[in-house]
Amino acid sequence: MRLFIRPIAAALFAIFLTFPVMQARAQDAGDAGQRARMADQLLSDNGFLRRIAVDWLVDKGGSKAVSALIRALRFETAEAPEIVAALEKLTGAKPGNDWKSWMLWLQQHPEITPHKDYDRFLSAFFAALDPKFVSLVYPSMPHTIRLEEIVWGGVKKDAIPPLDDPALIPASEADYLTPEELVFGVEINGDARAYPLRIMDWHEMLNDVVGGVPVSLAYCTLCGSGILFETAIKGREKPFRFGSSGLLYRSNKLMYDRETNSLWNQFTGEPAAGPLAGSGITLSARPVVITNWQAWRASHPETKVLSLDTGFERDYRPGQPYGDYFASKELIFPAYLDDGRLGAKDYVFALRGGAADKAWPLAAFKGGVVINDMAGAVPLTLIGNEESQTVRAYRTDGRVFEKTGNPGEVRSGGEAWQVTEEALRSPEGEAFPRLPGHIAYWFAWSGYLGAGGELAEAR
Repeated sequence: MRLFIRPIAAALFAIFLTFPVMQARAQDAGDAGQRARMADQLLSDNGFLRRIAVDWLVDKGGSKAVSALIRALRFETAEAPEIVAALEKLTGAKPGNDWKSWMLWLQQHPEITPHKDYDRFLSAFFAALDPKFVSLVYPSMPHTIRLEEIVWGGVKKDAIPPLDDPALIPASEADYLTPEELVFGVEINGDARAYPLRIMDWHEMLNDVVGGVPVSLAYCTLCGSGILFETAIKGREKPFRFGSSGLLYRSNKLMYDRETNSLWNQFTGEPAAGPLAGSGITLSARPVVITNWQAWRASHPETKVLSLDTGFERDYRPGQPYGDYFASKELIFPAYLDDGRLGAKDYVFALRGGAADKAWPLAAFKGGVVINDMAGAVPLTLIGNEESQTVRAYRTDGRVFEKTGNPGEVRSGGEAWQVTEEALRSPEGEAFPRLPGHIAYWFAWSGYLGAGGELAEAR
């Protein structure tokens, strides 16, 4: 792939830069404006100008030029060897000859900061890929994450279209689903919904109202996590509605809200860049479960399920479009993992929003088990099955539960308790509430919430 600025803009850009190029080597090393101009020049479609920029940046740009050089390295230009040599000279490091290797290096070195006009450079960079990106990334944009770690996900803004208030059908009409197919299961105030992964793989964002509660199901296929967020925020007139930006941060999707065009971290539910960055807003997570269609329908016979009539032309057969990625141990985009207790793409169940965040290897639920455990000082009971990627977590009083032959119940002290989406319930009406949690790849959990944190041992 090669990055070209559009022809008219490129011609004007080359004229604008001709005079600064002639005088570039006479500039003082501390000339921040010239450093910014040379970084911009890396985006030119003129190879001569690109080479001049690389030479100047390595001679006078210093460490402030590193981020722009790494950004330019992503695209296959004739200057790639010169860019790598420049990076090696500026940093003293030799992580590799490709963009991914240098991005992983950059993620490990937060002390490497870009030049002061890097936000303008980044805006021009993304605008050359899709003019609509200027609404998401622009000069002087507030941000709480490193701008140099925001990367293009290979698609344009909204190229992965969200499902807004999607068409639903009764379970009896969902003959396109097979019993073992996986669905996201949600129940709020008695309103049960099934969102099949084969459809969500293509859309990744879903804005809906379940049981009277406005929610978004934010599904990052790259990090294997589907998280259900409440979107009504106290003090705001309307619930948020989200779309897919086409941008990533450490191999995790950056979603955006349509009200402010702020970029949000899908994993944390916090605005990371744009008008809402630093606002203190955090979306509340609600319980969601992955399970197979047969099990969900058996326990929720009145469930509604997504219709294949989504309004979009997509190949909704199972395994499309990420089958190869899910089957591989490799990541597509760079995300540094400094916690080797599990493999990068090992699945975990991640507990969210409780007194303590904690993860359990999905392998701990092999064969279908009940686990009585603690997260910090909070006693828990987890009920799961590795094969269907199903885990539900409940806050208890410390009593011990065990499984029975009925998947819809557990037993404690000889008494059968009902397993529901909202709580564990005893015959006498005692209830232990369900806690929000979801499945994710280990690299995502470790990189965002659990690095060096609490990980339960596989049993």
